[in-house]
Amino acid sequence: MARALPESADYVVIGAGSAGCVLANRLSADPRNKVVVLEAGGRNDGLMTTMPAGMATLMRGANASNWAFESEPVETLDRRRMSVPRGKGWGGSSSINGMLYVRGNAADFDQWRQMGLRGWGYDDVLPYFRRSEDGPEDSNAYHGSGGPLHVRFGKSRAPIYPAFIEAGVEAGFPHNPDFNGATQDGVGPYQVNIEGGRRSGARRAFLLPALERPNLVAGTDIHVTRIVVEGGRAVAVEYAHGKSREQGRIAVTAEVVLCAGTMQSPQILALSGIGDPDQLAMFGIPVVAGLRGVGRNLQDHVDVAVTYRSRLPLLWSQTKGFRAALVGLRYLLRHDGLGAENSLEMGGFIRTRPELDRPDVQIQFIPGAMVNHGLKGMQPFDGFSIDMIALHPESRGR
Repeated sequence: MARALPESADYVVIGAGSAGCVLANRLSADPRNKVVVLEAGGRNDGLMTTMPAGMATLMRGANASNWAFESEPVETLDRRRMSVPRGKGWGGSSSINGMLYVRGNAADFDQWRQMGLRGWGYDDVLPYFRRSEDGPEDSNAYHGSGGPLHVRFGKSRAPIYPAFIEAGVEAGFPHNPDFNGATQDGVGPYQVNIEGGRRSGARRAFLLPALERPNLVAGTDIHVTRIVVEGGRAVAVEYAHGKSREQGRIAVTAEVVLCAGTMQSPQILALSGIGDPDQLAMFGIPVVAGLRGVGRNLQDHVDVAVTYRSRLPLLWSQTKGFRAALVGLRYLLRHDGLGAENSLEMGGFIRTRPELDRPDVQIQFIPGAMVNHGLKGMQPFDGFSIDMIALHPESRGR
C-alpha cells in the first residue's frame, strides 16, 4: 500500500525520471534524510514498460508513459513539427527509450572540465560509471560489477547484425567491441539495460530498491504547480494531485531538487517566478528571480534514417499477423525471444572528417523498415534502417 505524502520533508525531488530516481536513492541512503519524490505520471509497472520490445509502442505517440511533445514548425525543415518524446512516470525516459547504454565520449567530459566544470573530466566521472553498473563482464578499467544498473550485450543471433558490422569494416571503420571502453570510434555491438528479459531502467535499478526504506516516499499523478521561495530560499513545493487536482503543499527543510527534464524543469521554474521577466509578466506571474536564460539554449540531436528493402526475413516477417501474438505469448511464458530484445543491438560512432578529435555521427542499425523514427510503426515489408544522429549540434532553440 502506498504511503501518504507528508506535510514536510528534508528533500523534495521533483520528477522520478533518470536523474530523480538516482538522487532519491542516494539521498535516502542516509536514514537521517526524509525524502519525497513527486511524479506527474504513474508507476510504469505495466507490460509495455517491462517488455523491451514494448518501447516500439511507447515511443509512437502520447500514452500513460510518454508526454509525446511536438516542436513548433521548424523553418529549416520545411516547417515540419518534430516529435519530442519524453518519458512520463517512474523511470522517466528510461522507461520508454531503446535501452542503449552509451556513455558520453571521453573528450566531451574533458571539454567540460576545460571550460571550468571541475570534477567533470572523464577520469573524474569514470569511477562513478563503474560503481553504478553491473557490467557485461568482470570488473575492469572501464566497467564495474555488482552495481544497481544492469548492463549486458544483446542476445539476438539475427544474421543481419554481423552483416552490418562487416559492411562497416569494408567501408573503412574499425570494429569496436565496446563503445564504453578505451575508444568510442567504430562499428560494433551496443550494450543494453536489459536483465532477465526485462527493461532495467532507472525505476527498476534505483527507485524500487530505495522504496523499501521508511524514509522515502514516492508519489504519482502529482503535478507541481510552484516552488515557493522566501528570502531567496526554496521553502516549500505546491502541487495538484489526481483527477480532482486536489491542492497540496510540502514544506522543505533542506533542498528542492528539480529533475523534471529538459522541457518541464524550465516550465516549473517559470511557474515559480524564476525566468524571463517579460514572459512572466504575460501570464501575471510575480518575478522571484529575473533570469532570462531559463528555457533558452536548447540543444537536441536531429537524426535521419535511410531505409532499405531486404530479401532476408526480418522483423516484419517475424511479427506480422498472428506471429505478433506468438511473440507476446512466448515473452509472457519465458521472458525471451523477440519480446525480450530492443532490436537496436548494433551501431557505430564515426567521424565524418579525419581532422575531428571525436565522432560526430552515431549510427543505430534497426532490422526493420522505419519511417520518421518509427513513429508510424514498422513499414509493411522486410527491410532495415540505418539511423544517423548528429552528435554535436551547433544550433540553439528555446
